[in-house]
Amino acid sequence: MGGGGGEGEGRVQNVLVMRHGDRIDHLEPLWVAHASRPWDPPLAEGGLIRAWTTGKRLRGVGFPIHRVLVSPFLRCLETATEVIRALCCVVVDDDDTRLLAMGTSQDAVLDPSRVKVSIEFGLCEMLNSQAIAGTLDHSAESIYKELPQWEEYLLEARKRYTSVIQALSDKYPNENLLLVSHGEAIGASVASFQEDAMVFEVEYCACCHLQRNILSNSSQAFSTENFRVLTESGQTGVSYSITPEF
Repeated sequence: MGGGGGEGEGRVQNVLVMRHGDRIDHLEPLWVAHASRPWDPPLAEGGLIRAWTTGKRLRGVGFPIHRVLVSPFLRCLETATEVIRALCCVVVDDDDTRLLAMGTSQDAVLDPSRVKVSIEFGLCEMLNSQAIAGTLDHSAESIYKELPQWEEYLLEARKRYTSVIQALSDKYPNENLLLVSHGEAIGASVASFQEDAMVFEVEYCACCHLQRNILSNSSQAFSTENFRVLTESGQTGVSYSITPEF
């Protein structure tokens, strides 16, 4: 729900839109030649480590992540798995310095109750020629019930990403969200909510931080302000410029 005023209790919602880690076909071009699913590459080893490292960093963002929503593509699922393992990792005396010393998630002890996870078809890759046990929330319904149609235009994909980000945020207004998706989704999240922004680079595991104020009242209705982009250019792998007005 948008706009709106009235008196009530105010709070802040944080939404992180994150790109998947390093895909194996971009590092090993010959992988495609013998792959059974060449359109759906997994992460390279470095991509798994990058995702795990990013997950450890996200533990210190200053707010809890309540829910993770993931594109159904394998590279996003594997990225989300590593991030979730970091978010759910149990360390002695809550001392994250022990966690930071762990190079991989192999020996992580997990508390899967810390986050809820579900797949969202609307976060999938652009569908055109260019282009976790214990934590799963089986009650969550996807905004998109199926994958978008093949040969989706770039502008259509960007519009889809923006509408899905908005719809998921409105669906879970009391939760901070992490959306694991693809490069165009991160670009759309900046360009849609930062006026006159032009995104020119999105690195693997780049993350855009969106935030908005929410006002609720006794009838359980809520009103919102527009999202604002808190991520500065180059800060977390997303580089963009602001086009000056003439």
